[in-house]
Amino acid sequence: MTRGSRVRVRRGARVTLALPSPSSREREYSDFWLRYLRAHADPCTRALHIIGTSLALVCLVCAAVFRDWRFVPAAPVIGYSFAWGAHFGVGHNRPETFGHPFWSLFSDVRMLVLFLSGRLAPQLVRAGLP
Repeated sequence: MTRGSRVRVRRGARVTLALPSPSSREREYSDFWLRYLRAHADPCTRALHIIGTSLALVCLVCAAVFRDWRFVPAAPVIGYSFAWGAHFGVGHNRPETFGHPFWSLFSDVRMLVLFLSGRLAPQLVRAGLP
């Protein structure tokens, strides 16, 4: 259809306007997010992730503020030390990083933001956690 073109609809015909469905990638991430939350069901695992993600972000801020590149490689080392320690030592499960590294990193930050804003609990309930 071009701009200004008209659509003819038969009198009495039902017209349904459909919203675009979420892309398969969005559905995949939505499923991943719920699986991610279930892998972090233990509050201690979540706490260690939140500490590790916070410290990693602090390293990146320090790298920018002090203009010292040594903080940059420290960020993932510190962040993943806490996260993987939580999975192997507390949750006794496999980190999601191995299957989806970028989604996992995004979800770590998302969980931190939701926790700090007090909006994590409804997401946990949505994932079927108490």
